[in-house]
Amino acid sequence: MRKNIRHNETNSIEELINLFIKENNLSKGLRQVKIEDVWKEQMGKGVVSYTNKVVLKGELLFVYLNSAVLREELSYGKEKIIKILNEALGEEVIKRIKLL
Repeated sequence: MRKNIRHNETNSIEELINLFIKENNLSKGLRQVKIEDVWKEQMGKGVVSYTNKVVLKGELLFVYLNSAVLREELSYGKEKIIKILNEALGEEVIKRIKLL
């Protein structure tokens, strides 16, 4: 019986945190931070070293790069990059990528 109480307490804390995030409009900011982290984890140090900024606007991910060669190479694999990032995020957040 004690297990059920702890399980319910955990659920209510999770619900409170989610409610706090929703009421304070923190979802977009948290998602942006998560996307930046996922980009770094999934793309590796080589790509990250040439990445200036990663910004999500709606379903479009803007990736600012300081290498034209890397930009060209990544443009051939946009669909694969989208798939990898969405899998790491655990939801389909990104529909398109714009490399700048």
